[in-house]
Amino acid sequence: MPAMPAAEIDVDAPLVRSLLLSQHPDLSTLAIRTLSNGWDNALFRLGREYTVRLPRRAAAAQLVRHEQRWLPEFSRLTRVSLPLPVRVGQLSPIYPWYWSVSPWLEGTAVLGLPPGRRNSLALALARFIADIHRPAPADAPRNPVRGTALALRDDAVRARLSAPELAGGGLIDLWQELVAAPLWRGPQVWLHGDLHPGNILHRRGTLTAVIDFGDLTSGDPATDLATAWMTFDARDRSVFRREVTRLCGTDGHTWRWAQGWALNIGSALLTHSDDNPPLRRLGEHTLAQVLSEA
Repeated sequence: MPAMPAAEIDVDAPLVRSLLLSQHPDLSTLAIRTLSNGWDNALFRLGREYTVRLPRRAAAAQLVRHEQRWLPEFSRLTRVSLPLPVRVGQLSPIYPWYWSVSPWLEGTAVLGLPPGRRNSLALALARFIADIHRPAPADAPRNPVRGTALALRDDAVRARLSAPELAGGGLIDLWQELVAAPLWRGPQVWLHGDLHPGNILHRRGTLTAVIDFGDLTSGDPATDLATAWMTFDARDRSVFRREVTRLCGTDGHTWRWAQGWALNIGSALLTHSDDNPPLRRLGEHTLAQVLSEA
């Protein structure tokens, strides 16, 4: 099971302070607190009003540029709060990549809310998806993994499903059925690209923000719709699906592709998150929900 990739640059609070002093000195005296150090980025809280997000490895550097370029476009599509950069960090002798200062967004990750208590989010998340799933411009970024044909994930998914903990139980049979679906023939639409409960914020069950647009892309809407199985249980998934279908005209084929995407992402989370128990539990939940509709 692969662990989190090692950082290519040690991103810490002193580095953030130095970058602010040289590029945004009016923010340099604010308190800095480490929030997370993920696979791709390190995140810091800056004072009471801001966050600072910096890539920790080269593979993520372009993702920050995508956010800086395209999040202003997304913000015009929806009323949901997004981490729209308010300052852009430039390349410098002490740090080779671009980075962002964004507003602090209120709320806590839905990942910490038990699935059975997410019912108040179903309609709001469906409406957010309807907001952003608009035809994307020709120069929109294309993610090599998200928003693509489900069949391109076939080898990787079959390898994961051959692991002892996932073999049996009907997953491989379901995957063979879902991956055989025809290609998406509709327009390439804007996608969040990684719409799971860790990137959805709530306050007392009310949707407050959607974060982490590093995987934003144009492509097949089924990738985002996989959140139906990742975020909800059967009761709330039914509410979510009805509202998405009402707003977007989503057909049955697209929902089957979305179920396939949920199986793909859920199996990846389950097999690649030994060092992250919340994401591993998310993988377990997702696969259980996918199988419940086999």
